Amino acid sequence: MKKVERINTIMRYINNRAHFTITEIMQEFNISRSTAIRDIREIEAMGMPLVAEVGRDGGYFVMNNSVLPTVRFTDNEIKALFIAFMATRNQQLPYLKSRQSLAEKLLGLISENQQDALVLLNQILLFEGTNPHNPDLLDLSDLPHPMLEKLIQLLLLDRYLLVSIEEEKIIKSYPIYLLHLYREKSFWLIEGFDLNEEKRRIIPVDNLTNVDPYSIKQRLSEKRILERLSKQDEEINLVLELGPKAIAQFKKYHPLKVSISYTNPYQTTAVLKTFINVINAEEIAEITNWLLFLGGDIKVREMPDEVLNGIRERLILFSP
Repeated sequence: MKKVERINTIMRYINNRAHFTITEIMQEFNISRSTAIRDIREIEAMGMPLVAEVGRDGGYFVMNNSVLPTVRFTDNEIKALFIAFMATRNQQLPYLKSRQSLAEKLLGLISENQQDALVLLNQILLFEGTNPHNPDLLDLSDLPHPMLEKLIQLLLLDRYLLVSIEEEKIIKSYPIYLLHLYREKSFWLIEGFDLNEEKRRIIPVDNLTNVDPYSIKQRLSEKRILERLSKQDEEINLVLELGPKAIAQFKKYHPLKVSISYTNPYQTTAVLKTFINVINAEEIAEITNWLLFLGGDIKVREMPDEVLNGIRERLILFSP
């Protein structure tokens, strides 16, 4: 019996008894004491409210006669879960090992017919990043940066962090208040408020060497941080009107921090307003490429000369 199937069977066994012991589990499922203890601990970690009794004849019982609810999935719910897994393959998402074990547990709960349907879906559905020659329902091998999960665990407890990164083979540390953790163009990025320099800072997670909670004594209050940020907000210098074709292109891809406001109830026209850092040559090149991607269904209300010149150069370069 596979581990997932055994644990599911043990859970059902426990639900049907007011009291049980490790010895009973060992005898019923023909497993060693250490295996029985590991399985019980895993069942507890899944949320089953077990209470251990001390004494010679001690064992376990379910707290307050709680009964683990039977988990049943409809065919469409199962398809939705696994299609989500398939669509996010090779995305360097955190907790990939947990997602794999979750998929294995779900497979242990469903019928053979449902499993056959998932295998067929896996054969015929392809998503970006999928290897068509080797699709695998549980192929979650593209582990993200090893610091990503630690970072998430820490920021759930505290957003004041001391992050260490490698820059030109030198380790530098920055105390930050984390504003956002986001993924763009296949890279995980930290947007934080630098508590020393009191400004926004973008830090690639791939450059992280360590992350720790920051000293409480040296912190700025969240209110003060937000006040400083509000004073540093950049002035809008790019304003565009988008028609339906440009809106369709915008929906296919747009920079994370760029948004549009629809100007009619049918969502066929919109206005885009944002700030472009004209000092940053890389940002100018990226926004130029993206504006060309939007196509000709746009009207320019305001645009930095640096961006306009970049577009003209690209158009001349590719004209016949």
